[in-house]
Amino acid sequence: MNFTRWSARLPGTQRRAAARTEQTASPDRRGEGSVPAARAEQLTDEPPPVPAVDELRVREVLDRVPSLVALVHGPDHRIAYVNDAYTTAFGVRPLGERAREALPELDALGLFPLLDQVQRSGKPRTVKSRKAPDGRSYTFTCTPVAQGDGKGGSDARGVLVFATDVTDHAEAAERLRASERRQRETAVTLQRSLLPQELEEPDDLRVAATYHPGGTEAAVGGDWYDVITLGGGRTALVIGDVMGRGVRAAAVMGQLRTAVRAYARLDLPPHEVLQLLDGLAAEIDANQIATCAYAVHDPNEGKLVYASAGHLPILVRDENGAVLRADEPTGPPLGTGGWMHASGSIPLGPGSTAVLYTDGLVERRDADLDEGIAALANALAGATGTPQVVCDRLVRSAGVTPDHDDDVAVLVLQHPARTGPESELFRNAALELLGGVEAAPRARAFASGVLTSWRFPADLHDLGVLATSELVANSLQHGTPPMRLRLRRTDRRLIIEVTDGDDHLPRRRRAEPADESGRGIAIVATIASNWGCRRTPGGGKAVWCEFALPRPQTT
Repeated sequence: MNFTRWSARLPGTQRRAAARTEQTASPDRRGEGSVPAARAEQLTDEPPPVPAVDELRVREVLDRVPSLVALVHGPDHRIAYVNDAYTTAFGVRPLGERAREALPELDALGLFPLLDQVQRSGKPRTVKSRKAPDGRSYTFTCTPVAQGDGKGGSDARGVLVFATDVTDHAEAAERLRASERRQRETAVTLQRSLLPQELEEPDDLRVAATYHPGGTEAAVGGDWYDVITLGGGRTALVIGDVMGRGVRAAAVMGQLRTAVRAYARLDLPPHEVLQLLDGLAAEIDANQIATCAYAVHDPNEGKLVYASAGHLPILVRDENGAVLRADEPTGPPLGTGGWMHASGSIPLGPGSTAVLYTDGLVERRDADLDEGIAALANALAGATGTPQVVCDRLVRSAGVTPDHDDDVAVLVLQHPARTGPESELFRNAALELLGGVEAAPRARAFASGVLTSWRFPADLHDLGVLATSELVANSLQHGTPPMRLRLRRTDRRLIIEVTDGDDHLPRRRRAEPADESGRGIAIVATIASNWGCRRTPGGGKAVWCEFALPRPQTT
């Protein structure tokens, strides 16, 4: 193959060719006594002149470059040339043969469609870091070349294949990717280990949650959720998102989640829990902020009481399919300090479904955040079934895939509308405690009648009446009106609660033999499965205890 007939269509090619023609047509005329150039070189100490690029023979240059070079021509890509480096890498290749048969390495690399494209378009193309059959990695650049006809035109097209060995770079990049994968796997493992392995199962709610880490190119974030049974039939639900990525965000998330569980045991209003979390977040890392929504469900109230620290609004689908959005009140994220959070409420009656979620579910780079929330609300309006089914449907509707660029956490809770035999297992009874000393015997008689109608065993009946008597006596002695007794049964427990207008919380103490009081709470704590107290909204307190019901015998 005559290389002087092939030229790459690069700027300046024709100009340099014209310059060579002029130099050939006008040779340097020297006198008869002039010294030949070769003799002059021998008689002087000056280094030999460096030839210009245009004076170098193309084949000599290509034969010596360390990169792999091949030239193919024609529609079936017949081999016109391969340099020494190419032969060293893949062996001798016969000239004139079709490249598909004679250059199997290019076929293995999938380069022939690229050669066709370059030949048709006349534009160069590059593919980066392809691993060849010899085990090394190359970056291939395919450049169109034309075979001239000597009159300024061209009658055939070829492609110059130029391959640079990038094995060292590719291996370094792979080591870096492997290190990043290990770090991500560590963060994901830490993240998952800090999330609840099994959700607590409240008596009155059905719950499900899902967590999807970001794709392999995204570092794991600090999304978390939790379900905490508070006792007395109440349930706390929390979801949060630590800003940032990686192990640090996951570690901060774990500290906040642990703190939430501790604060929840104090049975504080949602805004007070967030107030405590805000101070803790600033202590953990002043530069690390987090959003959080904390909500409490009380089946006796039929609503969800919540507070939000910069988090996205809770969505609630009522029994008729209408979706409500809990927008207000909301405060700044945790860790900012100097803000007094406030609690709000949203109805959550029987047949309702609520969704708490992080921004990865609704936030997209090419769309407004409100549009994502509106799309989620539309999806929730048509989502029916169990909480897990609703979870999966919402994630699918949001287009969350394994390569999603952000973490996603979703918590779904349902307050089921119970009918038929199941409704017999969930009952309520309440009595206003009016009057003076006669209130205690009236309360005992009321509790006895209710527990008898609920067909509790005799021993549980007696324990329930005793606990009622002690709680009412404690309220009559230390509390203020209004006073109220409430009995509630679920499929798993009996709950007895007494409320009054005094906000002084009782505590269990050891009564001395000579003391005339101080034994009521100790008795309740001894006979009941669990007990507790909390302040109620608007002032006052509630003191409760619960008894685990015997499991039905299975045959």
